[in-house]
Amino acid sequence: MFFVHFALASKKYNDPYSADAQFKKDYPVVKAWADSMTDVHALRDTFITDHTGHYKLHALYARNNVNSRWTAICIHGYTSDAYQMLPIGYMYYKMGFNILLPDLYGHGKSGGNGIQMGWKDRLDVLKWIFAAHRAFGRGSDNMVVHGVSMGAATAMCVSGERLPVYVKDFIEDSGFTSVWDIFSYRLDHQFHLPDFPFLYTSNLICKFDYGWNFKEASPLKQVAKCTRPMLFIHSDVDTSVPTWMVFPLYAAKKGRKALWVLHGSKHAKAYHDHPVLYTEKVKTFLFGKRGCTPLRKQGVGNLAARTPGQMQKVCYACCSGKQVHI
Repeated sequence: MFFVHFALASKKYNDPYSADAQFKKDYPVVKAWADSMTDVHALRDTFITDHTGHYKLHALYARNNVNSRWTAICIHGYTSDAYQMLPIGYMYYKMGFNILLPDLYGHGKSGGNGIQMGWKDRLDVLKWIFAAHRAFGRGSDNMVVHGVSMGAATAMCVSGERLPVYVKDFIEDSGFTSVWDIFSYRLDHQFHLPDFPFLYTSNLICKFDYGWNFKEASPLKQVAKCTRPMLFIHSDVDTSVPTWMVFPLYAAKKGRKALWVLHGSKHAKAYHDHPVLYTEKVKTFLFGKRGCTPLRKQGVGNLAARTPGQMQKVCYACCSGKQVHI
């Protein structure tokens, strides 16, 4: 019981954006941009109801001042909010995209009494996708869904659903394979407890209290159904969502995909540490037209079987199961 409520209880603050001072320290350029956009009412609030029709959900959005045909849906992580996703939103806005940054259920200014770990959130993000298309019109003829941490898990869960044709690409940064896997990892590393009986009991309680279970909440299974291109990003020293999780995710994805395992960054800090390189990786994945070289001719072998140490400083971009460098 304790673990379920510890992990899934909504963790809101009196001021959802109380980390403003730290945000300004970490991202001074983004903070100045966001303030200026807010001052001229270019960065705005919008609301929809969640997929059940019972709760109000909030998002920040901005229409680009160029004649853009692209929109980015940027999804935050565990206990975070739309405001904390503004660095990724800023990156896309500077690339000419319209942007929409949702507060997931139970986060930020959105309603809700729990954290859904990306699983039920996928249904809310689908509603945001349709809302963004209505709001931006032809400015959302091409849409990318980009998530970080739990937001990455959300994006991957969305990717396995039936999608409108204008959703073109997915980018996941530091996502996990399944809720079962990440909770098992946290039980072991944070509490030094075994899966049985704790995780099994918590799984039953979650099903009873929240209507879903840890094993069905599987980005890995959803990615296996994804038909749109996907870029996978992870650090080789991530201890919050362990690096090994990216390899089965990458292996499960069919069709065009790319993998960037960067060196030395903490969990979900790739953009913070390498904003220029991160932007270039995203641009190349979305817009690059590249020739391909077969994976095994480059000696890559079975990516899913590689250890984090073996994958250090590796960067792959793949098109239809083939390798090129980005």
